[in-house]
Amino acid sequence: MIKDQYAIIDMGSNSFRLVINEVDHHGQYNELHNYKTVARLSTYILNNGYLSDEGVAIVSNTLTRFKEIIDYHQIPKLIVIATAAMRKAKNKEEIVRSIEKKLGMTIRILSEYEEAFYGYLAIVNSTNISDGFTVDIGGGSTEITLFKNRTLVHYHSFPFGAITLHQKFFQQTKNLADAVQALKNYIREQWLTLPWLATHLHYPVIGIGGSARNLSLIHQRQVNYPLAGIHQYEIPKTEVFHINDMLQLTSSEERSQIDGLSKDRVEIIVPAVEIISSIVDHVQAEKFIMSRKGLRDGVFYEELLKTMETNRFPNVIEENMYQITSKYNIKLDYVSHISYLAMQLYKQLSPFALVDHDQKEALKLLQLSARVLYIGETINSESSSQNTFYLLTNITIEGLSHQERLAVAFISSYKSKSQMMKYAEPFIKIISKSNLKLFEFLGSIMKLAYSLDRTKRKIITKIGQVTENNDQLVLPLYYKEDPYFENIQAKKNKKQLEKSIKQSIEFLYKPLK
Repeated sequence: MIKDQYAIIDMGSNSFRLVINEVDHHGQYNELHNYKTVARLSTYILNNGYLSDEGVAIVSNTLTRFKEIIDYHQIPKLIVIATAAMRKAKNKEEIVRSIEKKLGMTIRILSEYEEAFYGYLAIVNSTNISDGFTVDIGGGSTEITLFKNRTLVHYHSFPFGAITLHQKFFQQTKNLADAVQALKNYIREQWLTLPWLATHLHYPVIGIGGSARNLSLIHQRQVNYPLAGIHQYEIPKTEVFHINDMLQLTSSEERSQIDGLSKDRVEIIVPAVEIISSIVDHVQAEKFIMSRKGLRDGVFYEELLKTMETNRFPNVIEENMYQITSKYNIKLDYVSHISYLAMQLYKQLSPFALVDHDQKEALKLLQLSARVLYIGETINSESSSQNTFYLLTNITIEGLSHQERLAVAFISSYKSKSQMMKYAEPFIKIISKSNLKLFEFLGSIMKLAYSLDRTKRKIITKIGQVTENNDQLVLPLYYKEDPYFENIQAKKNKKQLEKSIKQSIEFLYKPLK
């Protein structure tokens, strides 16, 4: 299979990162390597605006180490991008020429617009969010964007970041309270320079970068969050404010003990979270959402989608489901028929569901669950249910909220109510009893749909109109060939559905004319 590999080096103001991606001719992509070094390049900008000799040495040494990895793995394509610290350095052109001569690398210094644009691009290609504000807090700049209907409307790059704000307000003072208040006043003043921030109140704020990630990890540890992953992790605004207050009242030593906070961000986390808290408050957002995808991912998406003459996936969930099903060798033709049967079963049996629910949402969950139904079989067929649930609660499905991903995990792994309740134990704080009742109903429908294609030959072609006869539901099943094995499996597994709706079900097999 033909595969294309290329590397992206992101020269941030706080850290440098090398990511190596692989893309095959089917459009399936995979991250092969990811390396990070803390450079703190912003701290090496001198008063005269030049990057110091020590800073230049860090650039050269770090890129040399990255080049050794790239050369070893024989990566044919390389993109090197640099952000605020390099953009501000008066000697940037000299540094670029020096690196070109020494290492053969061409450094592309992003404009303020480009830095904001790639952050926005990462979010609209990896989440299901149509409208929102993005905030990307780097070491030396902060990018804010507003997007509507997945289209960039406004952007701005502020010439301050987590490192430069720490230098400005905290490095030369011993009075923490005064420094915090001065920081708060300064940031509020900056928001007022952008009238468009007040034009779309209540849009969510989506955060990019290491400081946003640390905020999310701190919150997850505080609430003992049971689901893996931070992409599209949501924090209510009041809890953002609470963590912000907590950080501002602690010393550096105390912050170093906070679970979820990286040691290299103990100092700069205070101004960074104040930025997040302040923008959430200013635009009256109800929640903050974390995006694991950021600047370099935006660059990656642009490269990936060039051949399609676009820079946005038409449907993020569909694209990510394609990536997952390709990785686990799931046959799309097979799961499409399972999905079709599940839709038909739901249409006939939803009036008998014992839990109130949104039908549109239920159909969406069934369709998604069919795509990854018993995906754990690829690991071990004897424990496919357990493996399916584990996989789906421990991988990111871009475009799905955490609640949607958990719902899909329950439905696509469904074996029995008792088994589901065992799976639910660690998640009991974030799912309701009515949620579990719905998952039981949808999961048992999915299990029956799976049974009706036991031989994977599409024997059952249609589900007929359900009727009631002597306290029993009669469900017509139209077949094109002998459904012997489908009938055995369906009779065995219909019990779970009968328990869910508290109704007896009788199958009525009819030949397709």
